[in-house]
Amino acid sequence: MKGFIVVLAAIVLSVLAIFSVDAGLYTSYALLGIALVAAIVLPLMNAGNSPGALKKGLIFVVGMIVLFGISYGLAGSELNADQVAKGITENTSKLVGAGLIMFYLTAVIAVVGLIYSEINKALK
Repeated sequence: MKGFIVVLAAIVLSVLAIFSVDAGLYTSYALLGIALVAAIVLPLMNAGNSPGALKKGLIFVVGMIVLFGISYGLAGSELNADQVAKGITENTSKLVGAGLIMFYLTAVIAVVGLIYSEINKALK
């Protein structure tokens, strides 16, 4: 059933994008909103059944917040004349830098986790 919904959403997005970029974009925003609500509300609904899962979810959220804080602290806010002419502010530059650094850190953490998992599995 889930696969059918994903395929149906992809078909609807593709058809809308063919007719109008704006319609496809707004549909993407709506689907993103639905996904965010589902990602937030469904675990909260299941939290009563398994408090351990809620604890793991909270640890994950706190870890991501800490990782974003580290990324924001490492990001620079330097601007050149071209960026200033385009209306980019120092805060925007710092947020974009923090997003990029967070992406790099999560990618490295994911790769290290995969390697650790495979080595651990091979040694057992």
